[in-house]
Amino acid sequence: MPQQNQAEEAAIAASGITTFNNETEQGGGKEEDDETASVFSMKSLLWHGGSAWDAWFSCASNQVAQVLLTLPYSFSQLGMLSGVILQLFYGFLGSWTAYLISVLYIEYRTRKEKENVSFKNHVIQWYEVLDGLLGPYWKAAGLAFNCTFLLFGSVIQLIACASNIYYINDRLDKRTWTYIFGACCATTVFIPSFHNYRIWSFLGLGMTTYTAWYLTIAAAVHGQVEGVVHSGPTKLVLYFTGATNILYTFGGHAVTVEIMHAMWKPQKFKYIYLLATLYVFTLTLPSAAAMYWAFGDQLLTHSNAFSLLPKSRWRDAAVILMLIHQFITFGFASTPLYFVWEKVIGMHDTRSICLRALARLPVVIPIWFLAIIFPFFGPINSAVGALLVSFTVYIIPALAHMLTYRTPSARQNAAEKPPLILPSWTAMYVVNAFVVGWVLVVGFGLGGWASITNFVRQIDTFGLFAKCYQCPKPQPAPALAPQQQRH
Repeated sequence: MPQQNQAEEAAIAASGITTFNNETEQGGGKEEDDETASVFSMKSLLWHGGSAWDAWFSCASNQVAQVLLTLPYSFSQLGMLSGVILQLFYGFLGSWTAYLISVLYIEYRTRKEKENVSFKNHVIQWYEVLDGLLGPYWKAAGLAFNCTFLLFGSVIQLIACASNIYYINDRLDKRTWTYIFGACCATTVFIPSFHNYRIWSFLGLGMTTYTAWYLTIAAAVHGQVEGVVHSGPTKLVLYFTGATNILYTFGGHAVTVEIMHAMWKPQKFKYIYLLATLYVFTLTLPSAAAMYWAFGDQLLTHSNAFSLLPKSRWRDAAVILMLIHQFITFGFASTPLYFVWEKVIGMHDTRSICLRALARLPVVIPIWFLAIIFPFFGPINSAVGALLVSFTVYIIPALAHMLTYRTPSARQNAAEKPPLILPSWTAMYVVNAFVVGWVLVVGFGLGGWASITNFVRQIDTFGLFAKCYQCPKPQPAPALAPQQQRH
C-alpha cells in the first residue's frame, strides 16, 4: 500500500497538480494512509469516508432519488425515442459540466494553497470557487442559483416522501404526511458534512437500485394495460416539460464541490461523475421504458410511477426503501445550505455538533413551508430544471471555465490541462459554447416556457396548499334501491 501511494503521489506531481491535505471541518487533518491504518475501526467504516469510492456512491446516489419515479411520466410526454435519446444526451452533458466544476475547484484550491491559505474547519463551496477565480459578481450569481436550487431540491424530497407513503397508508392525506416527514428530515442537521455520508450513500444507492428494477420487472409482469396508447409527443408544452425533467435528472452538481472537498484526494474526482452516470443509466432507462411500454398515456396524469402499479409486498418494500433514500437525499441537498447559513451567522468553525444542529434548524423551516404550498411532484421537477438547474449545472460552469482560461498565461499555468478526448483549448471552448447555447435556448427558454405553463395549470387545477395532490377521488356510496329505502 505505501508503494502504491508513492506511485500515485509521483503521478500527481508529474502532472503539475498540487496534492491537497484535506481536513474536515471538525479539525481532524487525516491522510489516506491514516484512513487505511484505521479502516477496521467502526467509525472509519461507517462514518468517516473520503475515498474515490465514497465520492462515486455519493454522486450516483444523489442522481437517482425521487426523479426515478417521474421519468416514466417524462417518457409519456416525450415518447419512447426522445426519452431514451435525451437521457443519454443530458447524462453525458451533465458529466462534462461536472468535469468542468472539478477542474475549476482544483484551480482555485491550487492557487489558494500557493498563498498558504488553510482550509482547516472550512468547507469550500461552489460560490467561493467562482469568487476566487472570477470575482464577487460571479460569487453572487453562483450563490443565488445554487442556494435556490438546493432549497427547491430539498422541497422536492419532502413532497416525494408524502407522495410515496400515501400508497402504503392513505388514512392520512399527503399534506399531513408532509408535516410528519418535515420533522423527520429536520434530523439531518446533526450530520456534520459529506465525510459522514459513507454508509448512507452506499445504502441509498442500493435502495434505488432495488426500486428501479422493481419498476422494470413489475411493469413487464403486469403487461400492457388494455387499450394502451403511446401517443407522445403530442404537445410542445408537454414535450419540453418532459425534456427539462430529464435535464434536472442529471443535474446533481449543486453538491459537487462539497463532495470533492470531502475527498482525501480531490484530483481523483475528474471522471467519477461520468462513471456514476453510466451506472445510473442502467437504472433509469429500463425502468422508464418498461413503465411507459406498460401504461402509455395513463402516465400523463400519474407523475408518480408507484400510483399505477398494484399494491403488493414488493411495491411496499420499494416505497419504504425509496422513503429512506429520500431522507438521505434531503440531507445531500440541505447540507450545503447548512454550510452557507453557518458561514453567514459565524458558526461554521464551531466543533460542537449540537450547537451547529441548533443553528441549522432555521434552514429547514422555509423548506417545510414551501413543500406544503407547492405539492406538485412532477411539474416542480421540470420548473426547477428549467429555471435553476440550467444555470447552476450547465451554463455557469461552462462560462466560468471559458473566462477562467481566457488568457494565454492562465492556460499555460493551468492546474489541469485539457483531457485526452479534447486535447486542445479551442476544442474545449467550442464544446463549452455549445453547452451554453443549447441549454440557454432549449433548457431555459423553451423548457422554462413549457414548465411554467404546466406548473400554473397545476395551481389552477389543484390550488395552493393542495391537501392531497393527484389522490384518487373517493367513490360515491351506491344508491339504495327503492325497496331498500322503504325498509
